[in-house]
Amino acid sequence: MRKERGYNLFLSVVGIFILCAALFAYHMPSLPKGGEYTLYMGTSSSAQRVPTDAPWRDCLLLPVKGESVCLSGNRYEEMKERYCAVLQFKEEVNGIVNYYLYSPYLGETVLLDGYRVNLHVAQTDEKTAVGTPLIFGGY
Repeated sequence: MRKERGYNLFLSVVGIFILCAALFAYHMPSLPKGGEYTLYMGTSSSAQRVPTDAPWRDCLLLPVKGESVCLSGNRYEEMKERYCAVLQFKEEVNGIVNYYLYSPYLGETVLLDGYRVNLHVAQTDEKTAVGTPLIFGGY
């Protein structure tokens, strides 16, 4: 009887650990750390912008609808390869090239110009802004 209680306690602890790990994996940040990281919350992704130095913690604790990070240098090809993303379309506005991509490894998509998009890369000569599903606000 005593061994059975110990076994049940062990299974309960393992179950709680697995549940916590699954929740953490579901809410973990999607983008690389290394620059100014912003989370988007609310009913739409652009409703509330929250800059964060701890995206791992904040993605777990807050109702995140989108993310973006600003990185130095030209990182478009790196992001495309990292997420096995397919370019849907691109546009250039005021010297900024915007790439709209789809990755099977990222979450929710948005419909833009008839394309499903969940990765947005905005590229200048000096920096790269990356967002999922889109970059909201300025970059």
